[in-house]
Amino acid sequence: QVQLVESGGGLVQAGGSLRLSCVASGRTFSSYAMGWFRQSPGKEREFVAVINWRGRNTQYAASVKGRFAISRDNAKNTMYLQMNSLKPEDTAVYYCAASGGTMPVVASRYDYWGQGTQVTVSS
Repeated sequence: QVQLVESGGGLVQAGGSLRLSCVASGRTFSSYAMGWFRQSPGKEREFVAVINWRGRNTQYAASVKGRFAISRDNAKNTMYLQMNSLKPEDTAVYYCAASGGTMPVVASRYDYWGQGTQVTVSS
């Protein structure tokens, strides 16, 4: 079992930055690929970024590539999402998730989810 808790969301102006954190419980954090997803009202949950268990490989959605950076610290059981040059269309609830698979980009491949943290970008 893995429990995930996100933090770091908030209200920011367009062009600003935020860093989200996801803290995992359990001793097997380092064995999971970790991902970030987001969901806006009326829309499906969409993939944002994923990082492999070792932290050496990453993949991003086209909409955030070059602006967001995913990272992890296995010693701290924590994953991060650095979000720069934020746009109003980045407004969503952001979720972290853990997968036993190899860097999946679809939500159905993830085994554990956090409760989400709200990010609001004003224009």
